[in-house]
Amino acid sequence: MTAKSQLELLVKNFQKKRPLRAGSLIITIYGDAIVPRGGNVWLGSLMKLVEPMGISQRLVRTSVYRLVQESWLQTEKVGRCSYYSLTGPGLRRFEQAFQHVYNLDTEEWSGSWCLVYLNQLSPELRQKVREELKWLSFGSMAPGLMEHPRFTRSELIPMLQEWGALDDTIVMQTMPMEQKSPRALRLQVRESWNLEELGGRYRRFLSQFRPLWRELQTEDTLSPEECLILRILLIHEYRKILLRDPLLPDELLPGDWEGRSAKQLCRNLYRQIYARAEQWLDANLENASGPLPGPGEKFYKRFGGLRDTAAQTDLRTEPEVL
Repeated sequence: MTAKSQLELLVKNFQKKRPLRAGSLIITIYGDAIVPRGGNVWLGSLMKLVEPMGISQRLVRTSVYRLVQESWLQTEKVGRCSYYSLTGPGLRRFEQAFQHVYNLDTEEWSGSWCLVYLNQLSPELRQKVREELKWLSFGSMAPGLMEHPRFTRSELIPMLQEWGALDDTIVMQTMPMEQKSPRALRLQVRESWNLEELGGRYRRFLSQFRPLWRELQTEDTLSPEECLILRILLIHEYRKILLRDPLLPDELLPGDWEGRSAKQLCRNLYRQIYARAEQWLDANLENASGPLPGPGEKFYKRFGGLRDTAAQTDLRTEPEVL
């Protein structure tokens, strides 16, 4: 199959998903394409962007309404036009959701754990906080006890305050251990997180996008719009997996962990198509002042540097994704 045919298949598979979570896709679009350009966009631009992915104007309106109700987005009316941007809480959630998507390097694990005790919360609030922590890839060590190897107490306190759970939640940070991967700890990790299910998600990601990557190495004739569609679907699928991934240190992961290859593949594809996707965004995204400004310098630091032409050349010879 050609790269264009591969992309058509990706779009069709996305359209078959039930329920079709357009709101989640819109959050991906904000994080990947709109926030780097100031974060505010006309609803009509958003509709035009998602139309090739089979999302109707009615579904876009319904989805952004729900995102406003859930405090992800806020709206501003200018005449008959509506413009949407992330709220303060939405921006904090966005930063948590996207902070690891574009990073190539994961900090070395110190051996410390963030432990959260929920037993003193009311049943309703306990369930809410548990779901929020699971969304942040916390694992369950025991009933009422959540754990994470990379979150810190200082990062979690503002979130607990926002959820109204700070006073009745106990948060502890363990001391780093010299021996970071004893057998008991590796077994506990497998109980707290379903690594087999997570690995399966990474394998499916590789099977979805690796054939397209291979085709692009022999013939790359994707248009700017097609590159944008591919880029959004790529980051959307990768982001959804990372939401479940606590980014455990290598010493606690299987030697053939699929997450490593998935990260390399995502980087390779993104670097190859991002510039053409930006051309479409330049020509089509608007806010109340006119065309959206170009992305800031932080955007070009994604995946170790998008403007690194030497790295672009190296991508074509990396064995781990071939």
